[in-house]
Amino acid sequence: MADRYIVPRRLDDPELIGFWTVDEFAGMLIPFAWGILTQHIIIGTGLSVIAWFGLRKAKSGNKGAKLVHAAYWYLPGSFLGLKATPPSHCRLLAG
Repeated sequence: MADRYIVPRRLDDPELIGFWTVDEFAGMLIPFAWGILTQHIIIGTGLSVIAWFGLRKAKSGNKGAKLVHAAYWYLPGSFLGLKATPPSHCRLLAG
């Protein structure tokens, strides 16, 4: 009777491509593709491993919040699509 329903154990696991999450895979794919296109495969592979390691370390502490904060601060305002926050170039706010 208890075997009738299957309940997943972990609902919040991220989607994986192979062994990597989607953002780690994209971070590895870009340097690797650059290495193939410029015929520097070993350098591209090395850069992709460094990018994977860097992304993994950046996401490990506080679940990527620092990456989101850096994206808000350094990238254009339309990148994150935040509508309720002021633009990052406004340093002084009235109120």
